[in-house]
Amino acid sequence: MVFNNLAHLIDLDFLEEAYRQTNKRSGAGVDKVNAEEYAESLIPNLMDLLQRLKENRYVAPPVERVWIDKEGGKKRPIGKPCFEDKIVQRAVVMILEVIYDRTFHGFSHGFRKGHSQHQALHELRELCWKTNVGWIVDADVSGFFDNISHGLLQDLVKRKVNDGGILRLIGKWLHAGVVEAGTLSYPEMGTPQGGVISPLLANIFLHYVLDDWFINVVKPRMKGRCFIIRFADDFIIGCELETDAKRVMNVIPKRFNRFDLTIHPDKTVMVMVKRPAMAVKTKDGNSTFDFLGFTHYWTKSLRGYWVIKRKTIGKRLRRFMKAMWQWCRSNRHEPLKEQHKSLCSKLRGYHQYYGVRCNYKALETVYEYAHVAWRYWLSAVSQRLCESG
Repeated sequence: MVFNNLAHLIDLDFLEEAYRQTNKRSGAGVDKVNAEEYAESLIPNLMDLLQRLKENRYVAPPVERVWIDKEGGKKRPIGKPCFEDKIVQRAVVMILEVIYDRTFHGFSHGFRKGHSQHQALHELRELCWKTNVGWIVDADVSGFFDNISHGLLQDLVKRKVNDGGILRLIGKWLHAGVVEAGTLSYPEMGTPQGGVISPLLANIFLHYVLDDWFINVVKPRMKGRCFIIRFADDFIIGCELETDAKRVMNVIPKRFNRFDLTIHPDKTVMVMVKRPAMAVKTKDGNSTFDFLGFTHYWTKSLRGYWVIKRKTIGKRLRRFMKAMWQWCRSNRHEPLKEQHKSLCSKLRGYHQYYGVRCNYKALETVYEYAHVAWRYWLSAVSQRLCESG
């Protein structure tokens, strides 16, 4: 079924609901209008917005680009849309989510209601056990969000949604332009990370490029059992047989090249993860793999059964502790109660994600390091005050 009459669903009540669901804590975009300023005249603003949408006079403003740190000293671009643009994007997402949620496969967990990273991790652990997985294909798409073809993306959206109003809005967002250091540019590829609609567009793109292809083309040709788990552009393919894993490794780059995407040759690896009792020891003994911030490995449970356990990736652990040290140093002069509140919030957020079974040692390490770092920099401040006094 193809939907071709959807834009009329966006009325004043719909925009009000989109406003309620829009994140109001993020910074302002290029127009410098934040959520509080927009809410001062909310209904008149939404009525004017609706009129522009109906008359096709709505112009998607450029996205302000900022850079955040990544692992290995690299930077990741993040887009900051204007608040009003977020409302329109949220309204379109509310419509498309209802349609595509029934289309997406259950193993696609990224940015979907009722799905989460922890659900993907649990499913991965269970499937490794049930399918007797022996090999893992860990693939990495080079700069996925920055290299999505605008034309291919719009063609894939048309397979399910062929409404002119919705397609025009998506086209406006893809070609809105990017402002960086005061300079406006118009990238020919990619969808800006940070946009409300970008995760959904990415899921639509990968649904046709990867998910459907794996289920309908790859899996029927495998000689053994296999599975795939995907969260946004991070995905893991598990195979029971080595021959199947090698075939997947050979065909994945060709598949993504057809859609103008590149599989990173160094970060895409095939890892043997058989249970130690069944595995033949490899030359380097590599039997672990990383996914969604955790290192997965086989070990014995307290009852003596072989199980897959998880621990925080070493790089992620060291990066968080380094950031904790720098934060304690930069904020050591703030009021003590404010420091304690912020530290508790940081640790609570860290524990909520990494607080899974078998990872308590890493959590203990983080807690003890935070205690040492905070104590060290508070002592440095006290010592200077005593010397100056």
